[in-house]
Amino acid sequence: MKNFSGLFVAVIISFISISTITQAQQIPFYKDPSQSIDKRVDDLLSKLTLEEKISLLGYRSQAVPRLGIPAYNWWNEALHGVARAGEATIFPQAIGMAATFNDDLLKQVATAISTEARAKYNLAIAQDRHLQYMGLTFWTPNINIFRDPRWGRGQETYGEDPFLTGRMCSAFVKGLQGDDLHYLKTSATAKHFAVHSGPEAERDRFDAKVDEKDLRETYLYAFHELVGAGVESVMSAYNRVNGVPNSINKMLLTDILRKEWGFKGHVVTDCGALDDVYLTHKTLPTGVEVAAAALKAGINLDCSSVLQNDGLKAIQQKLLTEKDVNQALSAILRTEFKLGFYDDPKLNPYHNYGADSIHNAEHLNLARKVAQQSMVLLKNDKNILPLTKANVSSIMVVGPNAASLDAMVANYHGTSSKVINFVEGITGAVSKSTRVEYDLGCDYRDTTHFGGTWAAGNAEVTIAVIGLSPVLEGEAGDAFLSESGGDKKNLSLPASEIAFMKALRKSVKNKPVIAVITAGSDVDVAAIEPYADAIIFAWYPGEQGGNALADLVFGDVSPSGHLPLTFYKDMSNLPDYQDYNMKGRTYRYYNGPVQYPFGFGLSYTSFAYVLNSKPKATYKASDTLTITVNVKNIGKVNGDEVVQAYIEYPKIDRMPVKELKSFKRVSLAKDKDENVTLKIPVQDLQKWDMTAHKWKIYPGKYKLVLGSNSADEKASIDFNVAL
Repeated sequence: MKNFSGLFVAVIISFISISTITQAQQIPFYKDPSQSIDKRVDDLLSKLTLEEKISLLGYRSQAVPRLGIPAYNWWNEALHGVARAGEATIFPQAIGMAATFNDDLLKQVATAISTEARAKYNLAIAQDRHLQYMGLTFWTPNINIFRDPRWGRGQETYGEDPFLTGRMCSAFVKGLQGDDLHYLKTSATAKHFAVHSGPEAERDRFDAKVDEKDLRETYLYAFHELVGAGVESVMSAYNRVNGVPNSINKMLLTDILRKEWGFKGHVVTDCGALDDVYLTHKTLPTGVEVAAAALKAGINLDCSSVLQNDGLKAIQQKLLTEKDVNQALSAILRTEFKLGFYDDPKLNPYHNYGADSIHNAEHLNLARKVAQQSMVLLKNDKNILPLTKANVSSIMVVGPNAASLDAMVANYHGTSSKVINFVEGITGAVSKSTRVEYDLGCDYRDTTHFGGTWAAGNAEVTIAVIGLSPVLEGEAGDAFLSESGGDKKNLSLPASEIAFMKALRKSVKNKPVIAVITAGSDVDVAAIEPYADAIIFAWYPGEQGGNALADLVFGDVSPSGHLPLTFYKDMSNLPDYQDYNMKGRTYRYYNGPVQYPFGFGLSYTSFAYVLNSKPKATYKASDTLTITVNVKNIGKVNGDEVVQAYIEYPKIDRMPVKELKSFKRVSLAKDKDENVTLKIPVQDLQKWDMTAHKWKIYPGKYKLVLGSNSADEKASIDFNVAL
């Protein structure tokens, strides 16, 4: 009986072992999550035919049914919320989020966006839908430097400063990609690489001439920062740089991006950029040569169909090898594995996100908070703001953008049934016993016919919402009312709005007029400044913009936004738009007159600074400059201060006038103070040596300036850097 029992146990164990082996054999190696991603990628590559590999190199990735690979569309957008995919929370446009100078808050925004993205993806896949704009690979953020205020697409960026852009967008990338050790929540993309900021109408043929110094210190700085932050993807730009189209630029895509910086993700072209190489740049004669040049330069994924249509021909003509294709495709597959495309969904920490994760109350509250912190108070004559609700019995809300949906949502946006425009925000903030009227006032063109001016004269307070909209400035093709292919010809507000503000001021006489300006860029505020008692720059504030404006106007929140770009007095002081030399551009290299300096923003309160620590007299390249400053709210209301730290360099040719190198937002109740510690590694002060072609710390006398904007000096210290 014992022998039988032992034999029975042996048979059972053998059966279990055989079953386990059989089951393991049924699961392809590349679908085994216990294996390394690199080994899984190699296994999948070995199973794909050459034709199948090439079919996967385009953004409309083809299905491979025999291997269980579904079709996938790589193109998705999330500039300030999941875009073009139905209901989603619409946050302020990127330039407005930059105005918060709050990287912690920006990470929260990106976390909310990626949560909604995962939920939408889960819901779509559950219905076997593989649609464009419903995937997990987002072509955002736009980290090009807003070097010239004429660029219509500058609203998509984080302003003119490389440091601010790198810091804010690193936080954004971390929120999009999540913090799981094994899976990406979504894939973020740093775009457009590189030296790409107008003219918008010529972006498909333009050649940006730039030397190494400006290239390294300005145009590549934020890209390097995001690579260090682990961004999964980089998008090549349409234009040429010094004669070479970006999408076939080996120096940028391989030598700098991969070899020098150690980038491990994938590179995608901007949409149609490979077509531009032979159709508009005319650098190469046909798509076949372009396909070969792109893969050899470092492109992995094509947002067009050149690689899919001409990749095989390039191999047949011996311009490419299958090894080149494998190298390109492996980076794409790594991203797919990181996103969990080939694993049991239950292993993914994000697989349970559903409809309740989209556009919920928490995300709406976050959109409101960001809009509050983004709006910039430019003028507050005689402290007319904030208004006291109980003391205001009648309000007139006027202006072409007062009820404009476009002025709320900007471009690259989702849809929402809960957008609160400025009229609705003001109306909802006051009691039912308060009279609120609305009138369009004027349009963007007519300079003689106005509405609402008589009614404004009968109200106690008028709120006039004017400015631009995404049809006047934006991306080529989208801003269809722009006279310059999406760009602005100058800084002027529409002449109709200036005339309207004059008429409004005449009608209301001495009663308060609060001007609210929507735009994604520098505009000539001075043209309407004499006719307004207070001016709030609202950007394109997202779906909670109306509520956020009301919060500021009625003092529930003190304004705390700061300009992420210089507001110039006029364009005559700026270089030619097509000149990419940084001399005379942005607060870093511009010494001329301005309307408002970089970093500017008023508050309903004021703050005093006292240095608490005395730094060393001399620092070495390996040191970190650490400074602690006590910031006290010395006003009458609670408020946020953004402490900004600028460095002034030794008087050496082509050094910046000054440069932002640290910042910190701090919330303080009235009469309260807080110690703020800022740290600046001396290595962050290095500059590009044009002779040695490398980074260099320049010894000499430096100055650290602390203040509320780039022209403010509340505290400062001198120090030396020695080699």
